[in-house]
This record gives sequence, C-alpha cells and structure tokens, in this order.
Amino acid sequence: MKSLKHGKNILVSVENITPFGIWLYVREKEYFLCYKDYPYFREQTIKSIQNVQLLHGYHLYWPDLDVDLEIDNLENPEKYTLQFKTNTHLTKKPNGRAVARR
Repeated sequence: MKSLKHGKNILVSVENITPFGIWLYVREKEYFLCYKDYPYFREQTIKSIQNVQLLHGYHLYWPDLDVDLEIDNLENPEKYTLQFKTNTHLTKKPNGRAVARR
C-alpha cells in the first residue's frame, strides 16, 4: 500500500490541541477553535476531539461529542451571533442542586 503524499487528499484533521483551543485543518485551510468560543471541547478526551468528520464538504461533525459546525461558521463568525454560553446565573441550594436565579 502506498502512503499519501503529505497534505494530499486530507479533508479534515485535528492538527493540534492546546490549553487554549484546537487547530483544525479543513480542505487546505487552518482554523483555530478557542475554548472561549467553543467551550464544549475544553474537557473532552483527545480521542473524541480527533474523531471529526467532514460531511457534504461543508459540515464538521464530532460523533463522540454530538457537535456540529459548518465551515462558514468558522470563516464568518460575525454572521452567527448566537453562541453557546454557560448558565452563570446558578445558585446552589443547601441540598447541592443548582437552581437558576431570576
């Protein structure tokens, strides 16, 4: 079996995982997904982050994490104003359960 030349026929790969985010290589372009903007990658295993698929040529999917991103979202984030946010308005009850404040 012949090996592919470096960089040829690679549609998507995780190039680096840093303390600040993830470097992706998608169709001959690099993208940085910082944990500030994509917090759902922060506490995941390397294996689950590296298991990424490119579907239909524009759709990134991490099956282990159930995360979907379109490449256009990475290239034009200003078009997508809705972002994932953690609920910072939680208070702890004496029984340890978190409850949303109003």
